[in-house]
Amino acid sequence: MSSMYPQFRCKYFFFVLLFVLSFLQVVAGDNENEDGLGGVKGKVTTTDNKPAAMVTVSINGTKKSTLTGDDGAFIIRNVQPGNYELELSLVGYETVTAGITIEANKTSAVAIQLKVSEKQLQEVIVSSGAVGYKSNVASSTLRLQTPLIEVPQNIQVITNRVLKDQQILSMSDGVIRNVSGAMRLEHWGDMYTNINMRGSRASEFRNGMNIITSYWSPLTQDMSFVDHIEFVKGPAGFMMSVGEPSGIFNVVTKKPTGVNKGEVNVTMGSYDLYRASLDLDGKFDKEGKLLYRFNMAGQTQNSFRPYEYNNRYAIAPVITYKLDDKTTLTAEYNLQKVKTSNVGSYYVFSTKGYAVLPRNFTTLDPGLEPTYITDQSITVNLQHRFSDNWKVTAQAAYFDYAAQGSSSWPGYVGADSMIRGISIWDAAATAKIGQLFVNGSVETGAVKHRILVGLDANDKEYFADWNQYHALDTDDSKFSFNNPVYGFPSNGYPVWDRSKSLTQRAGVYGHVAQSYTGLYVQDELGFFNNVLRVTLAGRYSNVKNTNYGTVSSAEKITPRVGASVSIDRQTAVYALYDQAFVPQSGVKRDGSTIKPLTGNNMEVGIKRDWLGGKVSTSLAVYRILKNNENSTDPADPSGRFVVQLGQTRAQGVEFDIRGELFPGLTATANYALTDNQITKADTAAASQLNIGNKVPGYAKHTANAWLNYRINNGALKGLGISGGFTFLGERSTWSWAGAVKSAQLPDYTKFDAGIFWEKDKFRVALNVYNLADTYLYSGAAYADYYYWQAEPGRNWRLGITYRF
Repeated sequence: MSSMYPQFRCKYFFFVLLFVLSFLQVVAGDNENEDGLGGVKGKVTTTDNKPAAMVTVSINGTKKSTLTGDDGAFIIRNVQPGNYELELSLVGYETVTAGITIEANKTSAVAIQLKVSEKQLQEVIVSSGAVGYKSNVASSTLRLQTPLIEVPQNIQVITNRVLKDQQILSMSDGVIRNVSGAMRLEHWGDMYTNINMRGSRASEFRNGMNIITSYWSPLTQDMSFVDHIEFVKGPAGFMMSVGEPSGIFNVVTKKPTGVNKGEVNVTMGSYDLYRASLDLDGKFDKEGKLLYRFNMAGQTQNSFRPYEYNNRYAIAPVITYKLDDKTTLTAEYNLQKVKTSNVGSYYVFSTKGYAVLPRNFTTLDPGLEPTYITDQSITVNLQHRFSDNWKVTAQAAYFDYAAQGSSSWPGYVGADSMIRGISIWDAAATAKIGQLFVNGSVETGAVKHRILVGLDANDKEYFADWNQYHALDTDDSKFSFNNPVYGFPSNGYPVWDRSKSLTQRAGVYGHVAQSYTGLYVQDELGFFNNVLRVTLAGRYSNVKNTNYGTVSSAEKITPRVGASVSIDRQTAVYALYDQAFVPQSGVKRDGSTIKPLTGNNMEVGIKRDWLGGKVSTSLAVYRILKNNENSTDPADPSGRFVVQLGQTRAQGVEFDIRGELFPGLTATANYALTDNQITKADTAAASQLNIGNKVPGYAKHTANAWLNYRINNGALKGLGISGGFTFLGERSTWSWAGAVKSAQLPDYTKFDAGIFWEKDKFRVALNVYNLADTYLYSGAAYADYYYWQAEPGRNWRLGITYRF
């Protein structure tokens, strides 16, 4: 099968492509109204005569509503004849109403202008429809053409305004406080972003593409080129079925808006933080056929621990060319370069427990060579609209990651001293990704169909050399915890052999790869004027994994079934069943086959908009069952063999609220209750792992809040304050087989606050983090000692922004 795999994927790709294009020729035409019924279509523009996208258009007195497209166009069909009021709304702006007359067997045409300038509109709705702290729709890269309140799944959007108010600089810099149940276990500074939710790691996407190439890559995204971030809880078959069933987060980058504007930001802060960023947005020609977006940022920063630093810069140019009124081509390049101290320096070790050494204690030696990381990607996206109801999107991307440096881990840890060890860590990763998907809507009788057909393919590889090791200290001259000496270690500094290529040095056990092909088909059927929506979908996935010398492959069809009911225009309840799976590698003592991991997500929830759509809340209850998860064989002291757990169960409750509570006060807050444990063992060996034991890597309770208040009138107009907290209760540690120590982590509480002033084009903001100056950390037990990674004490950031 392996030798035929690439050929199979190629033929399969072109077969589906021809099928999709043929299908479009049949259904791409506009559908007429049913006999005796009428409709309305039109275009919504700003007062500058520019199209207004993502505007909610409703016919009062009916259940009929829709959203305008990128061109400002909309159409609503099958309405009983009569006189109605057409309502157009965009959160944060005055609602526009217009009287219309619906005639039998006719589609009336209207043209409406929003009472807001193009510049104001574009500042709050770029590509996501996000206004302030709340978003009504997901980005087009999530492929869904359904308003978020109608989607039968918990999806949370962190808007650009939230990122700016909290002065978030990178993906690993406090983003997850804005999403229920999300947490990071081990962070390694700003090198990569691993986020856990619903009991396991969430897959990382960028613009709708799964970009994970290993546990340690890609590089965490700099916020200078990020527009907003979408969190999808649980399996997301409409994106990909291969991966942990906890869900995904999708980072959406900034795109051209066609408005000539710009922004400069300068940030300084604790630990010698100095940063500058530039955002230029506009068009090359008067007609707006050729658009551009250019973002860049440079940053230097030290640490609360001696000798640590993280210097980086990012460049992200984007070009959009409108081939015609229906076709758009966008090309995007992202480059990030980092020079950082040895990444293992974030760890501190002790046999006596967690946090028994000062918060600023370090094992890092200043003479170690830096680690250099280059992360770059190029993406080409083509969108073509066949009609008001049918659109095709094709995109291809190439991602390249390269690192040269080292990491540290001890060779020995005693009561009062240790031997520091350094391993080479050179790595390279590539990912080639192709996607094709079609969105459409059609009506058959009284049933409205929202159709999605998608094809995905990728090839990924990761090579790493961590096979060379050097002890900095000797048995006779260990590194003392009580009297540490830095510089000129007793055993000298390492000298790495890089004479061979990285692929040769990595060998079999430093190689990870994946090849994937998937086809997804979904129909969302709307009944009773779209009050009831039923999602029927399925994905075929064919995947081949190479993991450190073992190869596994599998193919599987995973169903997706959902239902959503609108109680009224502001309230919807939903239920969902979706699946994910992961091919696994390993060796059992009895020689039997390793089964793929499968995950089943069952979820119910309620979503509601409040205060005229300015505030949204969501409440979700879920249960994820994971079958055949690999675990170390407890009866095998060598660690060579694995057993497969019969079943683990993650279940919980999630609540999120975000939006403008009253004029000037915006908020994002959330709470999650999570429980993750072993529920079934299929073998005698696996039963030794104890049914009912916790599956490590989560906090039972997570709670977050962030409030932002701005004075809108009077002498103090533009002045504001902000503040928030993060709480993690009953934290479990990361898992290490054979660890002797077993202490759990204490509860985690952190308070942050800020003050700002904005007027016209200027904004000045001062944020202070960890107000209580608490010793915060995460960690785990390893062998016969503990390790932990501390966070900074009280620290600050001052940001100055000028818009033009």
